[in-house]
Amino acid sequence: MHANASHQQSSSPLAARDTENYQEEYIQGFVDKWDELIDWDGRAASEGQFFIEQLREKGATKVLDVATGTGFHSVQLLEASFEVTSADGNPTMLAKAFENARRRGHILRTIHADWRWLNRSVHDLYDAVICLGNSFTHLHDDNDRRKALAEFYATLRHDGVLILDQRNYDALLDHKVQPMHNYYYCGENVRAEPEHVDDGLARFRYSFPDGSVFHLNMFPLRKAYVNRLMREVGFQSVKTFGDFKETYREAEPDFLIHVAEKAYQEGAA
Repeated sequence: MHANASHQQSSSPLAARDTENYQEEYIQGFVDKWDELIDWDGRAASEGQFFIEQLREKGATKVLDVATGTGFHSVQLLEASFEVTSADGNPTMLAKAFENARRRGHILRTIHADWRWLNRSVHDLYDAVICLGNSFTHLHDDNDRRKALAEFYATLRHDGVLILDQRNYDALLDHKVQPMHNYYYCGENVRAEPEHVDDGLARFRYSFPDGSVFHLNMFPLRKAYVNRLMREVGFQSVKTFGDFKETYREAEPDFLIHVAEKAYQEGAA
């Protein structure tokens, strides 16, 4: 259900609307190609210092990266002198992240953890939790999303902050906008395109220069829905940026970044 286009025809690929599905999709072949898809240098240039500045502005020094992937943000933050713990639900991704970090002179502190039971594996409090790379979209069930956010909330200090990003699915769902891939998928000659979008599924096709094709089935999160869930689990304020800028027209940004603060604001609306 995950290796290539021809493989997809044998079953109903649109039926895979399950949180556990990502474990099958992130097979070794795709994980090995993931850095080719991202291009670390290109991604660093496009993001600039956005996440580092957000974390410093909030006074965060100790960070839990709950969607480590192949390690890009964990390494960026380590190099900016943050104390980082790197978690991921996929052991293949985590092994790749450790290898990538070691190649750059860092030893990652890694934890294999499912977000829904994060605090079974993580026994510490953090100034910030980051969930980046459009990762939250892998949760296909409303209860799973609420549970994961509650677990992120629980591992934060009283004044901690959650930074979570997502693709701008509102633009895809409402306007059928083809996203520009300037920010996350900067790899040369790598195509990442939506193959199917409905209210319950966004299926993306990733094509590589060697002819290999992989798919990911994701849940198309609407911005207002994510904001509402964050507030319902206890976050006191949620600010949303579009492609690392504070002001944007709704259909413009490819990605949205939510910055949710836990600190209780007495008397706030």
